[in-house]
Amino acid sequence: MSEDFSYLPEAGSEKGDLIRGLQLVQSREGYVSDDAIRAAAKHFGVPVAEVEGVLTFYAQFKRTKPGKNKICICDGTACHIKGSTQVASWLEAELGIGDGQTTEDGIFSLETVACLGCCSLAPVMSINGKVYGKLDRKGLTKILNEYRKLG
Repeated sequence: MSEDFSYLPEAGSEKGDLIRGLQLVQSREGYVSDDAIRAAAKHFGVPVAEVEGVLTFYAQFKRTKPGKNKICICDGTACHIKGSTQVASWLEAELGIGDGQTTEDGIFSLETVACLGCCSLAPVMSINGKVYGKLDRKGLTKILNEYRKLG
């Protein structure tokens, strides 16, 4: 294993603590890697297949490493009506990735969410929690280029 998961005991050590352990890994790493699965299986004394089963059952767990800049596209009712589907298409075209994916350079990851709570600014996206509203293609491209400059 290439990563250090010495913090796993913070979640407990019983088989029933597995979900808490995986949540801890995800909060620290941003996702649950193959190395983390093996470490969790060893720590909690369960087969790797059981850990993978838990990961696939619960939608809260991410299996791909998030990008440095996490983009969330709001698809709540107001945003959907105001064009969030179009915004998603622009982002996918601009970044070359789809929902739930990360760019090869690791700079951006893309996720559609149910609501960001900024309905009056629809359509809305957030990058690392910073909200951008009333999006159009030109503005979107400008925002992405600013993040690209930062690396």
